[in-house]
Amino acid sequence: MDFHELYERYARDIGRYAFYLSGNRADAEDIVAETFSRVWLAAGEIRAATVKGYLTAIARNYFLETRRKRKRETAMPAREPGAAPLPEIEEALDAIGRLPELERETILMRAAAGLSYDEIAEAFRISPAAARVRVHRARQLLNQLLERENV
Repeated sequence: MDFHELYERYARDIGRYAFYLSGNRADAEDIVAETFSRVWLAAGEIRAATVKGYLTAIARNYFLETRRKRKRETAMPAREPGAAPLPEIEEALDAIGRLPELERETILMRAAAGLSYDEIAEAFRISPAAARVRVHRARQLLNQLLERENV
């Protein structure tokens, strides 16, 4: 697969993941650009089992690098600019934003980026079984947050 085809196939998914991760459209665009720049400059072929997992790992690592440099916390937006989500969706997005970073990233990889358990495992450099457990625990925590709000 050539670079143009790679970009056309995966840029939208990586962009969506980056937006939910960073909470800012400009930062998400930077993450996508840096992700594909790093792929372009990488020596040799992509050796990852799945390209999408490899790209997501690059995006996540770049986000964490820039976050450390900025020394600030990023909050996930309650909604995308211009959108008027249903109250239930807004409540769920708010709860996702309050999850600890690892759980939030896990939920976003699965739900927003649509990654498989194998791709999540690759992004975190863990086994697929551990990825399933991580997703399950993140969902449980999210459900607990939502239940507390509805009591």
